[in-house]
Amino acid sequence: MVDQSPSAFDLEDRLRRLNEIGVALSVEHNLTVLLERILLEARSFTRADAGTLFLLKGDHLTFEIAQNDTLKSFAGGTRGKMDMPPVPLNQESVSGYVAVTGQALNIEDVYSEPVYRFEGPKNYDRMTGYRTRSILGVPMKDHEDQIIGVVQLINPLHPLTGEVVPFSAQDQSLIQSLASQAAVAINNVRLIAETEALFDSFVQVMATAIDERSPYTGGHIRRVAEMTMAVAHSINTCQEGPLGSRQFDEDELNELRIAAWMHDIGKITTPEWVVDKPTKLHTLFDRIELVRTRFALIEKTIELERLEKQVALQEAGQPLPAGFAEEYTRRLQALAEDLAFLERANTPGEFMQDADLVRLNQIASQAYVEGGQQRPYLSENELNNLCIRKGSLTQGERQKINDHASMSIKMLAQIPFTRKLDQVPQIAGAHHEKLDGSGYPLGLKGGEISLQARILALVDIFESLSADDRPYRSKPMPREVVLRILKEEVERGYLDRDVFELFMRKELYLKLDEIKARMAEATAARNPQDV
Repeated sequence: MVDQSPSAFDLEDRLRRLNEIGVALSVEHNLTVLLERILLEARSFTRADAGTLFLLKGDHLTFEIAQNDTLKSFAGGTRGKMDMPPVPLNQESVSGYVAVTGQALNIEDVYSEPVYRFEGPKNYDRMTGYRTRSILGVPMKDHEDQIIGVVQLINPLHPLTGEVVPFSAQDQSLIQSLASQAAVAINNVRLIAETEALFDSFVQVMATAIDERSPYTGGHIRRVAEMTMAVAHSINTCQEGPLGSRQFDEDELNELRIAAWMHDIGKITTPEWVVDKPTKLHTLFDRIELVRTRFALIEKTIELERLEKQVALQEAGQPLPAGFAEEYTRRLQALAEDLAFLERANTPGEFMQDADLVRLNQIASQAYVEGGQQRPYLSENELNNLCIRKGSLTQGERQKINDHASMSIKMLAQIPFTRKLDQVPQIAGAHHEKLDGSGYPLGLKGGEISLQARILALVDIFESLSADDRPYRSKPMPREVVLRILKEEVERGYLDRDVFELFMRKELYLKLDEIKARMAEATAARNPQDV
């Protein structure tokens, strides 16, 4: 015969709710909200007037949430951290006893219970005027049977009279089931948080390693990441213009943050001497030293030629021709001037003049004799490098650097990003794309470039131009020049106008100074001996 009593219907309803709560707890990823939900549901199941949830941390229990309807007291959880001392892991308190023994504790009346002598509830009553009677403490055990916390419930109320009654065996059984589900849910949330923290640490370690390969780019990625997020948050607060209706949710912000941290990951494949190339002839070392050595040899060759001719004339009894010495002095002077010119040409500048290119080719066309063979003043490779009109990179070397963007996409595509981060490769890999399609590596244009990538592109250029030191620049570029260049990039159709106008209107460029100062303070704190 099926039990049709009210208590049977009540149990069936509570079991149904227990299943529903288990599902709800499994999808909640905010630990604070999850803990609050666990305690509320536990109290609801038992009609408890009050309750506290503790988590095990090290050798003690911490108060996470405390609620009391009679006292209208609600602390912890979404209302802020509780300022309560931790509970020692011993058997002198209800929660400590439950955590140490791993057993549930069901006390009908703490004042008359002959077995347990817990002073905590009585002290609480004296301080608040509350009257604690029934207590149910249940351990939260995970799938490995490890205790991760304690749920403590106080004073269940009769549904009809509202009087305090003891916790029933059914109450205890249901709360134990709920506590087991809660432990799994808490561990899942912690695991997700720990995994995300681990991934974040890995990302930042990788980014730092890439940055630190070069003394000139140290901190670039961190500054770009922080500046990018400053722009994104500013867009979220924008109330006007085309960006006024655009909002990034938390997942999109996190996705953009990861993309900003990883945008230069492809540079790990770029040779250091290309990234840092301070002079046109630099590879593993500055080959201007080879040119200097060669010109010293040519100088000795000219002097030897003069001496050999002079000796030959003397042996033949012939006088030196008019202007003999002056001719060799002139050649040596011209050689010294050519070397000085090559040293200047080796230093990257804004733009090399046509006349300089003509002179380089004239020098390269000259030859000297060594070991009976004619050799050029400059090798073909040296000439090609010295003829670089702007900067220090050849077309091939520049392509190696440009390849870092496609390499970033390739490397990031190998990472099994979660659904919430699946656009990281596209955002990170598009930071050198231009709206007119002239960028790289894919030549994207217009709507093919996401707003996130447009933000990253502008910030990356701004930070690079604002760098305190670069191998191709002798001093920092003034802020007004940097902003003028950004504006020119917008006018050419390279950068997003709306993002740039917000950047200027909100003076977001000043954030870079704050970031640099904060990073400098952190460095000084880590290395006080360097200050």
